[in-house]
Amino acid sequence: MFIKQGKIFMKQKTAIILGATGLTGSLLAKRLIADESYTSIKLFSRKASGISSPKVEEFLGNILQLEEFKKDFTADEVYCCVGTTSAKTKDREVYRAIDFGIPFKAATLAKENKIPAFMVMSSMGANAQSKIFYSRTKGEMEQAVLDQEIPNTYILRPSLILGDRNEKRFGESFGAVVLKLTSSLLVGRLKKYRAIKADHIAAAMIKLAKSLPDMKILESDRIQELA
Repeated sequence: MFIKQGKIFMKQKTAIILGATGLTGSLLAKRLIADESYTSIKLFSRKASGISSPKVEEFLGNILQLEEFKKDFTADEVYCCVGTTSAKTKDREVYRAIDFGIPFKAATLAKENKIPAFMVMSSMGANAQSKIFYSRTKGEMEQAVLDQEIPNTYILRPSLILGDRNEKRFGESFGAVVLKLTSSLLVGRLKKYRAIKADHIAAAMIKLAKSLPDMKILESDRIQELA
């Protein structure tokens, strides 16, 4: 926001989304399109998102080679919603290239292009010292992103994510039912294990970009509070 000749003007911003073809990323894109603070939204992905808006510009290609997009990777904020699952991507090298490689390269480009805000989705239980490959990969990704020292970096660790997906994941569907039934029992320190709606994650990411709090890592219960 700035003032000119006694009038208040809102800064018109550009946002980058990685993962707009996924559940949370697509909901985030819809929110940014509806938000008057944003005049340009850049989507980087390997396939078209199907999202239509004068604000949206899509950059299609191999985002495992994200550095090839460097000249177009300019914005005020980056939202990284990329991720896969062990069931969908069984090859651990490919899995790591996606869940570690893409967020890390995005953060590297953000630093090089002087983008001041970076939001990335991680996962509950992320821990670089974990013996569990999934949790360790997420934890190592978080540290690699933080090492870039982008001024406003926020890592979100949601619990099980709820929402209408194009693909069916039996394990997640079953887990969602269980968490819904037991949600009222998860209180105090256990609140972070409650399932969370994808749209609430999207809302929290935008709020982080606008409020720029001091916290760097947000567990699922804090994400829910922000939303």
